[in-house]
Amino acid sequence: MENIKVIVGLGSCGIAAGANKVFEKIKALKEADNLKFELKKTSCIGMCYREPLVEIVDDNGSYLYGDINEKKAAELIEKHILENEPIKSYVVQTDLFETPDKEFIEDQVKITLRNCGYIDPEKIEEYEVRGGYRAIRKIAGQRISRLDVIQTVINSGLRGRGGGGFPTGLKWKFANNNKADEKFIICNADEGDPGAFMDRSVLEGDPHAVLEGMIIGAYAIEATGGVIYCRAEYPLAIKRLNIAIEQARENGYLGKNILGIDGFNFDIYIKEGAGAFVCGEETALIASVEGERGMPRKRPPFPAESGLWQKPTNINNVETLANIPWILLHGSEEYAKYGTEKSKGTKVFALVGKIKRSGLAEVPMGMTIRDVIFKIGGGIQNDKKFKAVQMGGPSGGCIPEHLLDTIVDYDSVNATGAIMGSGGMVIMDEDTCMVDVAKFFLDFTQKESCGKCTFCRAGTKRMLEILTRITEGKGEEGDIEKLEELSYQIKDSSLCGLGQTAPNPVLTTIKYFREEYEAHIRDKKCPAKVCKPLLTYEVDPEKCTGCTVCAKNCPTDAIDGARKEVHFIRQDDCIKCGTCYTKCKFDAIKIY
Repeated sequence: MENIKVIVGLGSCGIAAGANKVFEKIKALKEADNLKFELKKTSCIGMCYREPLVEIVDDNGSYLYGDINEKKAAELIEKHILENEPIKSYVVQTDLFETPDKEFIEDQVKITLRNCGYIDPEKIEEYEVRGGYRAIRKIAGQRISRLDVIQTVINSGLRGRGGGGFPTGLKWKFANNNKADEKFIICNADEGDPGAFMDRSVLEGDPHAVLEGMIIGAYAIEATGGVIYCRAEYPLAIKRLNIAIEQARENGYLGKNILGIDGFNFDIYIKEGAGAFVCGEETALIASVEGERGMPRKRPPFPAESGLWQKPTNINNVETLANIPWILLHGSEEYAKYGTEKSKGTKVFALVGKIKRSGLAEVPMGMTIRDVIFKIGGGIQNDKKFKAVQMGGPSGGCIPEHLLDTIVDYDSVNATGAIMGSGGMVIMDEDTCMVDVAKFFLDFTQKESCGKCTFCRAGTKRMLEILTRITEGKGEEGDIEKLEELSYQIKDSSLCGLGQTAPNPVLTTIKYFREEYEAHIRDKKCPAKVCKPLLTYEVDPEKCTGCTVCAKNCPTDAIDGARKEVHFIRQDDCIKCGTCYTKCKFDAIKIY
């Protein structure tokens, strides 16, 4: 039993699902019976749809158990630990036999997520055992020059994983070329896309990988200070980052003359952001770090020339930096063997929405969107029909079914009208109204606009008003054309990426689902039956039993009918709340 390890996933997703209670239950059972197995903590392994997750490693191998509650945890201790009988029906992943979740794991290539779910993120020694800080030690030991480090990153083909896709090595080269007494490197961890949680999971599960990436970047560009700009809504990530930073200092990876490199003085601190979406733009982020309101500035000068405190500054996001140690340790060729000609390596996606296996998936560039959704993600919930996938968050676009074979590649995704973004994939089924989706994302970007640019501030508001009218049954002929005209004006006239991309969800839904807009405007109908003002509720006389449940629950008393007689809905008094539809047990309420 002393060789057995019990590992509980304690990322935000696991904790939200009850993993803390599971951990405490196992701990209590261990202490009560003086059991000798090792109880450990880790973070999210990506299978968010199976949380809480508990892994048991014994002499035979590893067993990952899913959907574990306190009762099941007690069963695992009794059966697997004490009686040496794994409970196969709870296993979601093992190399010892087939599991139903096999496809979620087998098609992934984990570079960014290489340590997430495998180490205790609060213990630097576990990171080091898996190759952590070996890359910066290699640079220090072999005295690899700054330019050679930059060239390795350039040769790898790594592009910024924050959304823009700019070549990381070139970004470093520009910052290196600008000489100054002080330079800065900033990690943008202010993840703002609705439905995206890649950066949070990396920070919670492998904070040292991000720190090592920053340290290598600082060496390459001769930075003297580092900032991790992390949203305050990520308390667990911030806690683990603070622990990791202190451990890195204690072990000589931060401070003065790092690892014996004369003059390499570098340290990192955390700046907590307020979750403003506009701070995903570099100059707005810099303004926020400086204590100013997060608003974009004109470029040039670019941050590589004049950034934080007017000093040369390099900004990379979490996923980009987490790749750096792996590339320096394994070489640019090994990294570049994954992907396509212009998009190398892997990409982490957050699979959310109407998908069976929600969670994090890291796939090689070049895999089709279809395979990501239907092989790794397991397809659509309740086996409904796929309708669209939103990629790139509120700045992205909706990709329809006939483009599912588009490959995961910056240029290929951009060609659809969407963008790679930071990696959110919001999957939608046949019951989704695309006009309502466009309104949802535009409502988000309109609220997040900093207000500096007139077209972004006022233009997105006018677009939102039009979309709201359409979903309320007040759409007019010419509204679609107005939306398109405003979209292009906003894209062409906005200063930063928020305004330049805000119209994308509207443009792509008009491009691929124009008939839905026309149905809302001309027929005053919502084909997906989502927009309540456009719905009509009627009683099916063949199915109505006269039970009176609908009438009793109608908030406006709009339903007439005696007991055991067919009921009738008075349309003038119906507020389209849908209560009758949800309360009816005989499927007698129809929606038109």
